[in-house]
Amino acid sequence: MILDLCPSPALYPYYQKENDTVIVVDVFRASATICAMLHNGAAAVIPVPDIEQAKHYKAAGFLVGAERKTRKCDFADFGNSPFDYKPEIVAGKEVVFTTTNGTMAIEMGQESKHLFIGTFSNIDALADKCMESSERIVVLCAGWNNRVNVEDTLFGGAFAERLSEKADITLGSDAVRIALTLWQQAKSDPLAYLRQSDHHQRLIDNGAEGDAAFCLRENTTTVVPGYLKEEKKLRRQ
Repeated sequence: MILDLCPSPALYPYYQKENDTVIVVDVFRASATICAMLHNGAAAVIPVPDIEQAKHYKAAGFLVGAERKTRKCDFADFGNSPFDYKPEIVAGKEVVFTTTNGTMAIEMGQESKHLFIGTFSNIDALADKCMESSERIVVLCAGWNNRVNVEDTLFGGAFAERLSEKADITLGSDAVRIALTLWQQAKSDPLAYLRQSDHHQRLIDNGAEGDAAFCLRENTTTVVPGYLKEEKKLRRQ
Protein backbone atom coordinates (compact mmCIF):
# COMPACT_ATOMS: atom_id res chain seq x y z
CA MET A 1 0.00 0.00 0.00
CA ILE A 2 1.34 3.41 -1.01
CA LEU A 3 0.59 6.48 1.08
CA ASP A 4 1.16 9.97 -0.25
CA LEU A 5 0.26 13.47 0.82
CA CYS A 6 -0.70 16.52 -1.22
CA PRO A 7 -0.05 19.60 0.95
CA SER A 8 -2.36 21.95 -0.98
CA PRO A 9 -5.32 21.61 -3.37
CA ALA A 10 -3.37 23.71 -5.89
CA LEU A 11 -0.81 20.89 -6.09
CA TYR A 12 -3.31 18.07 -6.44
CA PRO A 13 -2.89 17.62 -10.22
CA TYR A 14 0.74 16.68 -9.54
CA TYR A 15 -0.24 13.96 -7.05
CA GLN A 16 -3.39 12.66 -8.72
CA LYS A 17 -3.44 9.15 -10.21
CA GLU A 18 -6.16 6.80 -11.37
CA ASN A 19 -7.78 4.51 -8.81
CA ASP A 20 -6.59 6.51 -5.81
CA THR A 21 -8.31 6.58 -2.48
CA VAL A 22 -8.35 10.26 -1.49
CA ILE A 23 -8.68 11.46 2.09
CA VAL A 24 -9.76 15.09 2.28
CA VAL A 25 -8.57 16.61 5.54
CA ASP A 26 -9.44 20.04 6.90
CA VAL A 27 -8.50 19.79 10.57
CA PHE A 28 -9.72 23.29 11.49
CA ARG A 29 -12.65 22.53 11.06
CA ALA A 30 -14.63 21.07 8.15
CA SER A 31 -13.53 17.44 8.55
CA ALA A 32 -14.55 17.23 12.21
CA THR A 33 -17.76 19.11 11.45
CA ILE A 34 -18.78 16.70 8.68
CA CYS A 35 -18.02 13.76 10.96
CA ALA A 36 -20.09 15.38 13.72
CA MET A 37 -23.08 15.85 11.40
CA LEU A 38 -23.18 12.20 10.41
CA HIS A 39 -22.34 11.01 13.93
CA ASN A 40 -25.34 13.01 15.18
CA GLY A 41 -27.69 11.34 12.72
CA ALA A 42 -27.69 13.46 9.57
CA ALA A 43 -28.78 11.33 6.62
CA ALA A 44 -26.23 12.93 4.31
CA VAL A 45 -24.03 15.97 3.81
CA ILE A 46 -24.25 17.75 0.46
CA PRO A 47 -20.94 19.59 -0.09
CA VAL A 48 -21.09 22.58 -2.43
CA PRO A 49 -18.14 24.77 -3.38
CA ASP A 50 -19.80 28.19 -3.55
CA ILE A 51 -22.16 30.43 -1.65
CA GLU A 52 -24.71 30.83 -4.46
CA GLN A 53 -25.39 27.10 -4.61
CA ALA A 54 -25.82 27.03 -0.86
CA LYS A 55 -28.33 29.89 -1.06
CA HIS A 56 -30.35 28.02 -3.69
CA TYR A 57 -30.55 24.99 -1.41
CA LYS A 58 -31.57 27.23 1.50
CA ALA A 59 -34.39 28.70 -0.60
CA ALA A 60 -35.53 25.14 -1.38
CA GLY A 61 -35.91 24.37 2.31
CA PHE A 62 -32.66 22.55 3.12
CA LEU A 63 -30.67 23.02 6.30
CA VAL A 64 -27.48 24.84 5.32
CA GLY A 65 -24.09 25.19 6.97
CA ALA A 66 -21.95 27.92 5.42
CA GLU A 67 -18.69 29.54 6.45
CA ARG A 68 -16.25 31.93 4.87
CA LYS A 69 -13.02 33.15 6.48
CA THR A 70 -13.91 31.30 9.71
CA ARG A 71 -17.26 33.09 10.15
CA LYS A 72 -20.79 31.77 9.72
CA CYS A 73 -22.52 33.24 6.66
CA ASP A 74 -25.54 35.38 7.51
CA PHE A 75 -28.07 33.35 5.51
CA ALA A 76 -27.03 29.96 6.91
CA ASP A 77 -28.48 27.85 9.70
CA PHE A 78 -25.04 26.79 10.92
CA GLY A 79 -21.40 27.71 10.60
CA ASN A 80 -18.36 25.45 10.55
CA SER A 81 -18.26 24.34 14.17
CA PRO A 82 -18.82 20.67 15.06
CA PHE A 83 -20.85 21.91 18.03
CA ASP A 84 -23.45 23.56 15.78
CA TYR A 85 -24.97 20.33 14.48
CA LYS A 86 -26.97 18.97 17.40
CA PRO A 87 -28.73 15.60 17.01
CA GLU A 88 -32.17 17.06 17.66
CA ILE A 89 -31.71 19.40 14.68
CA VAL A 90 -29.89 17.32 12.06
CA ALA A 91 -31.06 13.74 12.72
CA GLY A 92 -32.58 12.28 9.57
CA LYS A 93 -31.90 15.44 7.55
CA GLU A 94 -29.67 16.14 4.57
CA VAL A 95 -27.45 19.11 5.35
CA VAL A 96 -25.91 21.35 2.69
CA PHE A 97 -22.38 22.47 3.57
CA THR A 98 -19.92 24.97 2.12
CA THR A 99 -16.66 26.22 3.65
CA THR A 100 -13.66 28.30 2.70
CA ASN A 101 -11.34 25.36 2.09
CA GLY A 102 -12.74 21.92 2.90
CA THR A 103 -15.56 21.74 0.39
CA MET A 104 -13.30 23.08 -2.34
CA ALA A 105 -10.90 20.22 -1.65
CA ILE A 106 -13.78 17.74 -1.87
CA GLU A 107 -14.62 19.10 -5.30
CA MET A 108 -10.97 18.66 -6.36
CA GLY A 109 -10.89 15.01 -5.32
CA GLN A 110 -14.40 13.92 -6.25
CA GLU A 111 -13.38 11.87 -9.31
CA SER A 112 -11.10 9.56 -7.31
CA LYS A 113 -11.97 5.87 -6.87
CA HIS A 114 -12.87 6.48 -3.23
CA LEU A 115 -13.07 9.77 -1.34
CA PHE A 116 -13.25 9.82 2.44
CA ILE A 117 -13.25 12.65 4.96
CA GLY A 118 -10.58 12.27 7.60
CA THR A 119 -9.27 13.98 10.69
CA PHE A 120 -8.16 13.16 14.21
CA SER A 121 -11.80 12.55 15.19
CA ASN A 122 -12.00 9.36 13.12
CA ILE A 123 -8.35 8.44 12.57
CA ASP A 124 -8.56 4.76 13.55
CA ALA A 125 -11.85 4.06 11.76
CA LEU A 126 -10.42 5.82 8.72
CA ALA A 127 -7.27 3.70 8.73
CA ASP A 128 -9.36 0.53 8.98
CA LYS A 129 -11.59 1.64 6.10
CA CYS A 130 -8.61 2.47 3.88
CA MET A 131 -7.13 -0.98 4.41
CA GLU A 132 -10.20 -2.65 2.94
CA SER A 133 -9.53 -1.87 -0.72
CA SER A 134 -6.88 0.80 -1.21
CA GLU A 135 -3.67 0.32 -3.17
CA ARG A 136 -2.70 4.00 -3.15
CA ILE A 137 -3.94 6.61 -0.69
CA VAL A 138 -3.46 10.35 -1.03
CA VAL A 139 -4.11 12.63 1.91
CA LEU A 140 -5.40 15.81 0.27
CA CYS A 141 -4.84 18.73 2.64
CA ALA A 142 -7.42 21.50 2.29
CA GLY A 143 -4.91 24.13 3.41
CA TRP A 144 -5.93 27.78 3.45
CA ASN A 145 -6.79 29.48 0.15
CA ASN A 146 -4.51 27.01 -1.68
CA ARG A 147 -1.64 27.65 0.72
CA VAL A 148 -0.04 24.98 2.90
CA ASN A 149 -1.01 24.92 6.56
CA VAL A 150 0.48 23.15 9.54
CA GLU A 151 -2.56 21.35 10.97
CA ASP A 152 -3.57 19.40 7.85
CA THR A 153 0.01 18.35 7.15
CA LEU A 154 0.33 17.34 10.80
CA PHE A 155 -2.67 15.03 10.46
CA GLY A 156 -1.03 13.48 7.40
CA GLY A 157 1.91 12.52 9.58
CA ALA A 158 -0.32 11.16 12.33
CA PHE A 159 -2.25 9.11 9.80
CA ALA A 160 0.94 7.76 8.25
CA GLU A 161 2.12 6.61 11.67
CA ARG A 162 -1.25 5.04 12.51
CA LEU A 163 -1.58 3.27 9.17
CA SER A 164 1.96 1.91 9.42
CA GLU A 165 0.97 0.26 12.71
CA LYS A 166 -1.83 -1.60 10.93
CA ALA A 167 -0.32 -2.41 7.52
CA ASP A 168 2.86 -2.39 5.47
CA ILE A 169 3.02 0.95 3.70
CA THR A 170 5.36 2.64 1.27
CA LEU A 171 5.77 6.40 1.56
CA GLY A 172 4.95 7.92 -1.81
CA SER A 173 6.91 11.17 -1.70
CA ASP A 174 8.91 13.60 0.41
CA ALA A 175 5.66 15.37 1.32
CA VAL A 176 4.50 12.52 3.53
CA ARG A 177 8.00 12.14 4.98
CA ILE A 178 7.92 15.81 5.98
CA ALA A 179 4.49 15.28 7.54
CA LEU A 180 5.80 12.36 9.59
CA THR A 181 8.72 14.43 10.85
CA LEU A 182 6.34 17.22 11.82
CA TRP A 183 4.12 14.78 13.70
CA GLN A 184 7.07 13.38 15.67
CA GLN A 185 7.78 16.92 16.88
CA ALA A 186 4.17 17.71 17.76
CA LYS A 187 2.58 14.45 18.91
CA SER A 188 3.15 14.92 22.64
CA ASP A 189 0.92 18.03 22.61
CA PRO A 190 -0.53 18.90 19.19
CA LEU A 191 -2.63 21.78 20.51
CA ALA A 192 0.38 23.49 22.07
CA TYR A 193 2.32 22.94 18.85
CA LEU A 194 -0.42 24.55 16.78
CA ARG A 195 -0.99 27.57 18.98
CA GLN A 196 1.40 29.57 16.80
CA SER A 197 -0.23 28.45 13.55
CA ASP A 198 -2.09 30.88 11.29
CA HIS A 199 -5.46 29.18 11.49
CA HIS A 200 -5.44 28.68 15.25
CA GLN A 201 -5.08 32.46 15.50
CA ARG A 202 -8.03 32.88 13.12
CA LEU A 203 -10.13 30.71 15.42
CA ILE A 204 -9.13 32.86 18.40
CA ASP A 205 -9.92 36.06 16.50
CA ASN A 206 -13.40 34.75 15.69
CA GLY A 207 -14.29 33.36 19.11
CA ALA A 208 -13.91 29.72 18.07
CA GLU A 209 -10.80 28.73 20.00
CA GLY A 210 -12.74 25.99 21.81
CA ASP A 211 -13.24 24.14 18.53
CA ALA A 212 -9.50 23.57 18.16
CA ALA A 213 -9.13 21.19 21.10
CA PHE A 214 -12.11 19.14 19.94
CA CYS A 215 -10.80 18.94 16.38
CA LEU A 216 -7.50 17.52 17.63
CA ARG A 217 -9.07 14.87 19.87
CA GLU A 218 -8.60 11.36 18.50
CA ASN A 219 -11.34 8.79 17.94
CA THR A 220 -14.39 10.69 19.11
CA THR A 221 -16.36 8.90 16.38
CA THR A 222 -16.20 5.77 14.24
CA VAL A 223 -17.95 7.56 11.36
CA VAL A 224 -16.07 7.61 8.05
CA PRO A 225 -17.84 9.98 5.63
CA GLY A 226 -17.58 8.73 2.05
CA TYR A 227 -18.44 10.62 -1.11
CA LEU A 228 -20.97 9.00 -3.46
CA LYS A 229 -20.37 10.32 -6.97
CA GLU A 230 -23.78 9.44 -8.34
CA GLU A 231 -25.50 11.34 -5.52
CA LYS A 232 -22.85 14.01 -4.96
CA LYS A 233 -23.35 13.46 -1.24
CA LEU A 234 -21.33 12.31 1.75
CA ARG A 235 -22.76 9.43 3.74
CA ARG A 236 -21.55 7.12 6.51
CA GLN A 237 -19.42 4.30 5.10
